Amino acid sequence: MQSLNYFVYFCEMKRRYILIPILLLFVLSFVDCAKRGRPSGGKKDSIPPVIVRSSPENYSINFEGDEIKIYFDEYIKLKDLSKELIISPPLKYQPLITPLSTGKFIKIKIKDTLKENTTYSFNFGKSIVDNNEGNAFKYYKYILSTGDYIDSLKLKGTIKDALLLKPKGLTTVMLYEVTETFNDSIIYKEKPTYITTTKDSTQTFELTNLKEGKYLLIALKEKTNDYIFQPEYDKIGFVNQLITIPTDSSYTINLFKETPEYYIAKPKHEGKNHIIFGYEGTPENLEIELQSKVPFEFKEYTYHATKTDTIHYWFQPALENDSLVFITTTAIYKDTLVTRMRDLYADTLKIKAINAGVLTPNDTLKYSVNTPIISIDTEKITVMNQDSLFIPVKATINKKYNIASLEFPIKDTEYYAVKIFPGAFTDFFENTNDTIVTRVRTKELSEYATLNITLNNLESYPVIVQLVNSSFKVVFEEYLSDNNSAFFEYIIPGDYYIRIIYDENKNKIWDTGNYLQKLQAEKVIYYPKILEARPNWSLMETFTLD
Repeated sequence: MQSLNYFVYFCEMKRRYILIPILLLFVLSFVDCAKRGRPSGGKKDSIPPVIVRSSPENYSINFEGDEIKIYFDEYIKLKDLSKELIISPPLKYQPLITPLSTGKFIKIKIKDTLKENTTYSFNFGKSIVDNNEGNAFKYYKYILSTGDYIDSLKLKGTIKDALLLKPKGLTTVMLYEVTETFNDSIIYKEKPTYITTTKDSTQTFELTNLKEGKYLLIALKEKTNDYIFQPEYDKIGFVNQLITIPTDSSYTINLFKETPEYYIAKPKHEGKNHIIFGYEGTPENLEIELQSKVPFEFKEYTYHATKTDTIHYWFQPALENDSLVFITTTAIYKDTLVTRMRDLYADTLKIKAINAGVLTPNDTLKYSVNTPIISIDTEKITVMNQDSLFIPVKATINKKYNIASLEFPIKDTEYYAVKIFPGAFTDFFENTNDTIVTRVRTKELSEYATLNITLNNLESYPVIVQLVNSSFKVVFEEYLSDNNSAFFEYIIPGDYYIRIIYDENKNKIWDTGNYLQKLQAEKVIYYPKILEARPNWSLMETFTLD
């Protein structure tokens, strides 16, 4: 019996010894797998940094130091600080702000002399982010006062674009305090008393921590972000009346780009018989008069460029003068200009179709000409349709822009071959053209859309009704003097906006504003929805204006 017990015990021990290596191999296999695998890392951090303390504390009064520290619960970094940080009132010298890479606190070293009894705001926008995930601590403001109290008044409003549907990007909004030295030109040379920017895409603004007083309120869409109005680059908007703080009013400001003041540049000798005059602004009744001595048979011809503010001045015969003296006059200005003459080649006649390709029945075929076009002989021009029938043609010259137009009956779903034979075009120098062949076609009417829009509650006449594409380029427009509907046809399928312009000065164009003259831009109202033009659609819309 005892032998049997030993035998059983021996078998049990043997079985355990065999199981132990197996269990070890099983455990080691898991360890090996653990070595090769990747940890999940847990849930992604989405919590922005938290401020644990500040020195001095936020909203401190009687500030006399030149250093501020703001401590966080984790490592942070500053992202796009130069774009995001707004200090109001602006400082003459920008403070030194660290960390440049990462750290657990922000240090602001003030390098300017702060004004007495003034509340300062440091708005960090979205520049403060945590070091690991980039979670932003948005729109944190550090406020301090050099006086006995914190100014707490506010001003709110909305920014709009005078011509476009809405402004693009952020807009700077500024207040200038009206003091004994205040004048309207202050925005060209001095920084404002208070500043802020619009919030993201809402185009709303809020100026905070203001003190009681009277202010000029303006908005700038800046190029250089220096808080100084530069008319050649910036859009501006302003409120006509001075603002009194405190106020419960909310203000709407329309941005516009001013027309530059008239300026004419030094003329440039461009070709043997060709001088160009570049200018800015709107030269009313600009006249160019040559003062230098020229031959008795001397002739001149001028026209405007279509895409640039340039006047082309042509003359014959060629001159041997070292320089030419001109007097340019407008309704207001008179300038004496001198250009040096160079040894240049004469321009040869070049003619190019502007809108070749697809035409509509309302179009005319237009040609640009690089030298002054004097005459067109339609006897040397033929237009043939796809049935090989000749179509009568008329020709006109736009002398202001030196554009030639060929007008002939155009039908839908047709092909036309326009052939201009030698001698049809004659320019200022009696040069004539070589053979020019232009092929154009028209589409089926079913490939276009039409739009009839009726206007209700118009404030006044006249108005300009414009159909603009998604890039706000004018596709069609109609001038209404006494009726309330406009009709557009041959609309290429796509998305469009309708805008109404109140033409206050009746000059048939939209006029921008002027800050110094206290002129707002002419009023523009957009139809509240996008119009989707589809092939073979006839849209009937009613626009009830507020």
